[in-house]
Amino acid sequence: MNNSKKKTLLLLLSVFVIATCGLIYELIAGTLASYLLGDSITQFSTIIGVYLFAMGIGSYLSKFFKDRLLTWFIQIEILVGLVGGISATILFFAFEQASGFHILLYGLISLTGILVGLEIPLLMRILKSELEFSELVSQVFTFDYVGALLASVLFPLFLVPYLGLLKTAFFFGMLNILVAILLCFIFEKGIRYLRFLRAQAIVLLLVLLVGFVYAERIQNFTETLNYNESIIFSKSSPYQRIVLTNVKGTTKLYLNNNLQFSAADEYRYHEALVHPGLSHLYGPATILILGGGDGLALREVLKYPSVQKVTLVDLDATVTDLFKNSASLKKLNEGALSDKRLTLINTDAFTWLKKQQTQFDFIIIDFPDPSNFSIGKLYSTSFYEEIKKVLKPNGAFVVQSTSPFMARKSFWCVNATMKAVGFQTQAYHVYVPSFGEWGYVLGFNHFGSNTVYLPQQLRFYNPQQWEEMKHFPIDMAEVPTAINKLNNQVLIHYFEEEWGKVQ
Repeated sequence: MNNSKKKTLLLLLSVFVIATCGLIYELIAGTLASYLLGDSITQFSTIIGVYLFAMGIGSYLSKFFKDRLLTWFIQIEILVGLVGGISATILFFAFEQASGFHILLYGLISLTGILVGLEIPLLMRILKSELEFSELVSQVFTFDYVGALLASVLFPLFLVPYLGLLKTAFFFGMLNILVAILLCFIFEKGIRYLRFLRAQAIVLLLVLLVGFVYAERIQNFTETLNYNESIIFSKSSPYQRIVLTNVKGTTKLYLNNNLQFSAADEYRYHEALVHPGLSHLYGPATILILGGGDGLALREVLKYPSVQKVTLVDLDATVTDLFKNSASLKKLNEGALSDKRLTLINTDAFTWLKKQQTQFDFIIIDFPDPSNFSIGKLYSTSFYEEIKKVLKPNGAFVVQSTSPFMARKSFWCVNATMKAVGFQTQAYHVYVPSFGEWGYVLGFNHFGSNTVYLPQQLRFYNPQQWEEMKHFPIDMAEVPTAINKLNNQVLIHYFEEEWGKVQ
């Protein structure tokens, strides 16, 4: 292979790196926005749209670069590495500190997209003297698309779980700059301002390397600013960002920046979730818990001596492993996740349900609030039809259903959706200091009015409390709503509208 072909191959390989890095920056922005802002589908959709539009602007602007194309290409490669490499850190820092977070988010996305959009057209013009047009287009876009495929596979399977967002951004920023440095040495005779570009690239490479090495400390520091609490654990799983904090001896769990429980009052939430339904059943033996990977609902279930088998299905193994193995968290859930009666399954609940034929006496549905479409499907008629198949005729199930005070239409939409599938329902609510008024809906075919068995020494719930929980004052009373179906996801729109007013 002659020297000219080697240089051509090197430039084509740089397309592969460019495409991989460009898509990674896009995925990082979308993931980070969904962590911080919620509603992953909206965040990814708008970010992809803005990014592609910005790339189009970059491609258009490339026509104004008339000469010294290789010099400009190397400079842009350095800038892409810098902006992409530090983008996640800037956004984490700015989330609670800057009032215009959305402007900064889409500004960074736009800048990155414009720079990435400049790269391929410039590179094609650099290569046009080495390859025929058809060969040029074929090879450039082949390397481009292969690089994009690699990025899309690596990001969820390896990069997020093992490196995290900050380290991933720094790493791929370094890759961009390493390409620039390599080009500086291979094509040194055709590059203007060579020393300046080399020095710039080496300095920024070292900056990104320092960021990569100290990414965990940076992440912890930025999250401390965001949470204003002492962080005792933080990790990105393939599905979410998991953060545990400690405030004056009280543990709190956050998933994607949303509070899931506070140890100070979680017993109110979980006793209200489990006991109103379970205590009215005769000898419940088989229990299904969907969600609830912290083991706290399971802790309450295991207080019933009639329970013989519990199946817990939670998507995120990182959460269940954490609450199964951490000494302090095991104390909180009383070691429930190690109980011999438990079968623990880490998979998607909807997919798992479709394959089941076993029926259960009582089902607990403890999913996060329906803040995005991937969770909203778990509050749909299609999902409750699957519940109907695995619920015994005299059994019951309960759904955590957000706040009937803060999200009144959302709450009653859950109730209406369960009724639409043919269940009788009983809505109820409880005050949890960390959350305010919180709501639940029981679904059943037949349900006794009297308490059959209630464990002793509960901290909050009793039969008298149950009567109060079923009463809704005027400002939380039932309102008519549409039915949440997979093809409309109306619940998500209710939820965004109502919670958007208070956030």
